[in-house]
Amino acid sequence: MPIHNDMSDELHNRLPMFRAERGMSRRELAELVGVNPQTIGFLERGEYGPSLILALKIARVFDVPIETLFALDPFPSLGEQLARAARES
Repeated sequence: MPIHNDMSDELHNRLPMFRAERGMSRRELAELVGVNPQTIGFLERGEYGPSLILALKIARVFDVPIETLFALDPFPSLGEQLARAARES
């Protein structure tokens, strides 16, 4: 019997948002984690999935859990998050 897996191989990330909030360029982030700036661009566009070590280094730079930056499911939009917060309050 075949095993069906509903998980996508797509990796979603919030790197551009976190970089923008910190006023950090791709080059600056790349230098902090020891990769080429193009690698950061590939990650942000979803053209490349980071190794676990690279993902952990990036999370350390932003001082957040890895799941805050990377996820298998799309992140909710800001509007969805605000609507959920309003319903919960």
